[in-house]
Amino acid sequence: MPMKTSRLLYLSTQNMSAYSWHSGELTCEGLFASTESGHKEFTAYLKQNPKSFFSILANVSEEGFHIETIPFLQGADRKTIITRKLGQLFFNAELTASLSLGYEKTKRKDERIMLAALTSNEFFSPWLKSIASAGVALSGIYSLPLLAPSLLRKLRLPEDKCLLLTVQDQSIRQSYLDKGELYFSRLTPLHNSSISGIAQAFAAEALKLQQYLTSQRLIGRNQPITAHILAHSGALKAIQNSCINTATVHYNIIKVEDCARITGLKTPLPDTHCEQLFLNLLTISPPRIQFANDDLLHDHHLGKIRSILHGLGAFAVLACLFYSAQLLYDVYSVTQESQTLRNEAGQARQRYNSIVSTFPPIPTDNATLRRIIDRYVALEKLSSSPDSLYYEISRAMEAVPEAELDSIDWEVGNSESRAIELTKQTAVANAVPNDSEAAVVRGTLRFASSANARQILGAFNRLVEALKANPKLHVDALQQPFDIESGKLLKGADTAHEDNKPRSFSLRITKRLES
Repeated sequence: MPMKTSRLLYLSTQNMSAYSWHSGELTCEGLFASTESGHKEFTAYLKQNPKSFFSILANVSEEGFHIETIPFLQGADRKTIITRKLGQLFFNAELTASLSLGYEKTKRKDERIMLAALTSNEFFSPWLKSIASAGVALSGIYSLPLLAPSLLRKLRLPEDKCLLLTVQDQSIRQSYLDKGELYFSRLTPLHNSSISGIAQAFAAEALKLQQYLTSQRLIGRNQPITAHILAHSGALKAIQNSCINTATVHYNIIKVEDCARITGLKTPLPDTHCEQLFLNLLTISPPRIQFANDDLLHDHHLGKIRSILHGLGAFAVLACLFYSAQLLYDVYSVTQESQTLRNEAGQARQRYNSIVSTFPPIPTDNATLRRIIDRYVALEKLSSSPDSLYYEISRAMEAVPEAELDSIDWEVGNSESRAIELTKQTAVANAVPNDSEAAVVRGTLRFASSANARQILGAFNRLVEALKANPKLHVDALQQPFDIESGKLLKGADTAHEDNKPRSFSLRITKRLES
């Protein structure tokens, strides 16, 4: 959706002029008379520009300005009293406005307010109906004299009490300002549009306005006041001849060309008329108040909201496009890095193959060699040492000093070939489990000649119990010092029959390998 553009409408007593504004240049797009046919042509023009914001600058005599003092109020109370005073001063006027002029420096802090109105509803009604029927957005309705403070600030003129006289269409606008704010303005028809006629009108109207302000006690009697006159350089001499300084009025003639340059108006001004000067000023420095109510500004508010939403949408789209571009750049970077890594990997593979090609040939293929190495690594991990089991046997032998060690046969059951070999033997029960180690301990118990069989068996049992003190050991007696069978009596005199010879024993100790 295209952005809305601003167009300016200049409304005078005789007609309505339409302008387009761009970077300080004004282009006239239509002139519409204050007749029924002119209103129809104006409606058609509006319909040709449905996407524009329109601002009306009115320069009419049907207006009123009044300074009022109200108590120090805020919020709804202040709004209520201002609305009531506007209704009292400008009865039945639809286009009204108010402007605060500051607070008085007293204990009450009363507020001074300028109340203004465009009083002729019948004059504005046809133009406003055309705007409503065309469905275009109205930005505001402004009065030309309310731009006088902005013009003085742009020209950097003193903000003391002064007069400002300008020519627009067929009239002279006379405004009184004090401390940079507008206090009074009136419009006088210009009967003679020649340069000399304009010069004489400036001189006459300045004196009349000074006398009126004195009668209204807005300025003191015989108080000098400056009258700023805007005139074209071609009319400068004539105006200087007519506007001669007096004791009460001092004239300051300013070239409209200088005003246009200072305010940024690029469109040349052919004469003293200042309509385009004020239209440009309305665009770059609009007044603080305007006369259109909320109903007239409804389409403008909707257009503003729509423009904001479109702007947010455009910003979101740009953000998404920027984020997408960043993602595409990241993908491109990753692709380039991947390609670089693939190239480096290919080069490393080529260097590896070239190095491998220099190695002498091996007697077997790579697959067989890899299986052998894997098997070696597995056997290396499964290898074990008899140190821990020997330590347990030593500890138990120390507990029985009568026992003497003859031999130890140690084996581990984690060898697959060993397990296969043991399964071929008849004594399968004695095979060592794959996850265990075993030791067959053979020894002799030596006692004095006076020892009996009970003492010998007691020493043997102490040896077995010392081994079983470690719960990780499993102990089996393969040969005891005496052949003890069920139903056979063991007598103490049996030792004499054996000539007191040493008693041999044999134990099988099994321990689970720790992973």
